[in-house]
Amino acid sequence: MGELLGVAVLGAGHMGTDHIRRLDRVISGARVAAVADPDRGRAEEAAAGLAGVSVHTDPVAALDAPGVAAVLIASPGPAHEEALLAAFARRLPVLCEKPMAPDSTGALRVVEAEVALGRRLAQIGFMRRYDGEYRRLKALLDGGRLGRPLMLHCTHRNVSSPGHFTSAMLIDSSVSHEIDAARWLLGQELTAVTVLRPTPSADAPEGLLDPQFVLLETAAGALVDVEVFVNCGFGYQVRCEAVCERGSARIGDEHTMVVTTRDGAREEVAQDHLVRFADAYDREVQTWVDATRRGEVTGPSAWDGYAASVVAEAGVRSLRTGARVAVGLAGRPDLYARVSR
Repeated sequence: MGELLGVAVLGAGHMGTDHIRRLDRVISGARVAAVADPDRGRAEEAAAGLAGVSVHTDPVAALDAPGVAAVLIASPGPAHEEALLAAFARRLPVLCEKPMAPDSTGALRVVEAEVALGRRLAQIGFMRRYDGEYRRLKALLDGGRLGRPLMLHCTHRNVSSPGHFTSAMLIDSSVSHEIDAARWLLGQELTAVTVLRPTPSADAPEGLLDPQFVLLETAAGALVDVEVFVNCGFGYQVRCEAVCERGSARIGDEHTMVVTTRDGAREEVAQDHLVRFADAYDREVQTWVDATRRGEVTGPSAWDGYAASVVAEAGVRSLRTGARVAVGLAGRPDLYARVSR
């Protein structure tokens, strides 16, 4: 396989720092070659103790740094399109955290740029496809033992939302994971979105419409409902139940430590996505590194990133109007005809 894959990590915030740790301490076959963040001090702190790492405030400079052969984009969403296009121009394979771009217009530009290259370079970070429970559910549904899937019931809860979180971000940041998971689990495109708004929780920040109830329709007539509640106060919970013609299957029930004392039993509840999906992130990045070293690109594609963006935008319109909003996708290019693994 040759020498270690040199990776430029763009973004040294919460997610980027965790990926730097992962590449350095968990993943085999790769090393961090460069780190970029507009806050140089933050980039230097994230890269501290790593040998042979260059630090940059300009992400493009990081792409051109010595030893860089691949890119991991963990910067805020508005910076993704420019970074992806710069990586494409250098023929660098990319793992890009979602959202691929902040809107569907930008996402389509990314798709068109990759199609113009005539080959895939981008994998989009929908890490639930790498979670053990989600993978078992996917295999069960694909095997057909339960018959045709009729409905998915999904739950997405966070302890609290960041101060900058908006009502629209419950859809395009949080529910975007369920959007991709539903497309992947069912093997169907989503065709319409309806968002219902219950009375906001008293614990939600002023003006934030939290929780929300999202209803997704698929091309083959299945329904997907998502309860998204980002200020539930008690833990990070992600669950999914598939209801099929001949049975159902549920994932996401906590299988964590139970501590028993004379005061009773207490079950631990994950407090954030980096805890709940730690194994999925590890498997995602390891799979990306292995494929990149083989000269391959697997996993969620730029088309998957575009489709999720279009559905999320329809959801935001429904949130604002209360109406059912149809989803309109561009024609799917031949480059993405093969199902993403």
